[in-house]
Amino acid sequence: MSYLDSLNDVQRQAVEQTDGPVMIIAGAGSGKTRVLTYRIAHLIQKGVEPFNILSLTFTNKAAKEMQHRIQAVCGSEARNVMMGTFHSVFSRILRVESQKIGFPSNFTIYDTEDSKSLLRTILKEQNLDDKVYKPNTVFNRISAAKNRLISYKEYIANPNYMADDRAALRPEMGKLYQMYQERLIRAGAMDFDDLLFYTYKLFNEHPDVLNKYQHKFKYIMVDEFQDTNIAQYNITKKLAAMNRNICVVGDDAQSIYAFRGADIQNILNFEKDYPELKVLKLEQNYRSTKTIVEAANNVITKNKAQLKKDVWTSNESGEKIHVYRAASDNEEGRIIAQTIFENKMNMQLRNKDFAILYRTNSQSRSFEEALRKLNINYKVVGGMSFYQRKEIKDVLAYLRFVLNDQDEQSFRRIVNFPKRGIGDTTIAKLFVIADEQGTTVWDILCNVKSIMTGRLVPVIEGFVDLIKSYKILANTKDAFEAANEIAKQSGLLKELYEDKTVEGIARYENVQELLNGIKEFVDRPDQEDKSLGSYLQEISLLTDTEKDKEDKDSVTLMTIHSAKGLEFNQVFVVGIEEDLFPSAMMLNSRADLEEERRLFYVAITRAEKRLTLSFATSRYRFGQLKSCSPSRFLEEIDPRHLQMTSITANSIGSQESGPAFSGIKPKTAAATVQVKAKVAPAYTPSEDFKPSDTSNLMIGMKVEHPKFGYGEVKNIQSNGTDRKAVIDFKNLGEKTLILSFAKLRIHES
Repeated sequence: MSYLDSLNDVQRQAVEQTDGPVMIIAGAGSGKTRVLTYRIAHLIQKGVEPFNILSLTFTNKAAKEMQHRIQAVCGSEARNVMMGTFHSVFSRILRVESQKIGFPSNFTIYDTEDSKSLLRTILKEQNLDDKVYKPNTVFNRISAAKNRLISYKEYIANPNYMADDRAALRPEMGKLYQMYQERLIRAGAMDFDDLLFYTYKLFNEHPDVLNKYQHKFKYIMVDEFQDTNIAQYNITKKLAAMNRNICVVGDDAQSIYAFRGADIQNILNFEKDYPELKVLKLEQNYRSTKTIVEAANNVITKNKAQLKKDVWTSNESGEKIHVYRAASDNEEGRIIAQTIFENKMNMQLRNKDFAILYRTNSQSRSFEEALRKLNINYKVVGGMSFYQRKEIKDVLAYLRFVLNDQDEQSFRRIVNFPKRGIGDTTIAKLFVIADEQGTTVWDILCNVKSIMTGRLVPVIEGFVDLIKSYKILANTKDAFEAANEIAKQSGLLKELYEDKTVEGIARYENVQELLNGIKEFVDRPDQEDKSLGSYLQEISLLTDTEKDKEDKDSVTLMTIHSAKGLEFNQVFVVGIEEDLFPSAMMLNSRADLEEERRLFYVAITRAEKRLTLSFATSRYRFGQLKSCSPSRFLEEIDPRHLQMTSITANSIGSQESGPAFSGIKPKTAAATVQVKAKVAPAYTPSEDFKPSDTSNLMIGMKVEHPKFGYGEVKNIQSNGTDRKAVIDFKNLGEKTLILSFAKLRIHES
């Protein structure tokens, strides 16, 4: 069978080991998809009925690609394999069996927006403040419960959940879960999470149905197993209980979706459920150069919670990893765009050979602006272009309307956001009156008492007063001061800040990044006109609606989460700074920090030929220029794999190997002199060095670190279970260390 001849020894073993429980640990770039598809093809070639094979994936795209590959080996029989995402496969089962759990066979499936719309209706009916009970927050809380197979009855009966909700000042959460679920049932509808929840319920409460599908699916395969949640794994385990022919494929080092409910313990503890498990490790990387593979190994070995493997490659050593240090985030954008431009020309590459990966969506702004200025086509994957995001459009609409009160689209966008009780009917009426009188809506608003009566009159007058005050700001303050005040006074910033969901935090960060961009505009030495009008004129050139670039040759911009599973000739991983990557929100526990490290590992392993890491020594945050420290992750890579490139505002140069990142001092955004890497002297700890108990560490204490030497504690920060200390080291400057990880010896002074 020729398809087996293209496999290496371990890959072939994984394909041919068809019976019993098998776990295939597939390192990055190790040919995982080929193994999984050939394994299914091999089962069919051996005579297994395709109808008896179940293959579960995480995307429909992956399922289609696998089916296409299997078809190339086995022909049309591949179409008879039950293959698809967890949700699509289980929804098919529920269509057949739904009446057993009280649903019609033609039940409706609510998407996320449908679910949030229903929640908004319930909140309104219950007279609950949707600023406290934000639909996003309520939806995510219910979703998390369902993914842990917790029904609303169990939720309400659990004193811990109730206590958590009271502490969060949302004591009605359990009641909302109940009402939401009862409303879904009454409508004969399920949300996405219900497709898992009710499949488990069906199998748990109806052994005859479970038995039927256990006989049907004699061979089960699960792709991206490290990304499964509790519900997905428990359903799969039930289906595999009879035949135990279950094969899971994944890489614990690429488990990066805990925020979506993924549970890394599923892969780490798989052997406990299947003691007879056969474990096979695909460790040969076919994608990247030796340098990139070894650097990725340097990083991931620092994690304690992992399945040990030794990823290697027979590819060429390739270039060292380029590390760029820029004076500011805007300069970082310019440097990366210029590098892409030059590499594209010098190496005869296409735009699609390049990817820029960042930790948060808000970082895309500086790279989008820099690429546009060089006329390099790009596309933002996994999200909108920065200036097309709703929250950015909302802020810009306020700014535009302040300067041009005849801007109808901006008016429609802001008049009831944040909510003022001015509904669509009232807005439509205002436009009709304006049209009839041949004037603008703004003129009507300014004279609202002459055309309207009732409760809305003072509301509209309050809106008019706000806009008038903003006009004064725009005429007397620079663009940043005006925009910052408008974002605050309008309530828009407060609205976003109070939404603590993943999406809410991202939206808030995006608006802060917009304000940072305005601050940089104002601070530019060459910018004579610093007014809001001047800023909006410049930004309009960046926000013109563009044609769809999907089919164009484009540089790819995306978050690292979106990049999983992809590969590019050249990859730029940007913003490698403490509190940005790793994220400041992921420093409260070892589990969180290790997930961030896995994310960095995923970013590194997207690169085939050339990897560039970059960081800024200063970055605007909340309108203030802040000093930034290089990420701890940079220090985890063996210096022999790195090539430091010092940067000026207009040039790239002065390359040095093996930088001591902790010795890099922040510079201001306006710095134009070339910055050279400061190489810190090697430090040898005292012979009697022994880490002290740091539970009583205080500001002013003198400490010794085995790598950084002697320093003085400048600040102590408590956040959750872990404390952080800011320590000024004699030769390195200030560093922030997590005390539960740091080895410090306290010196009596």
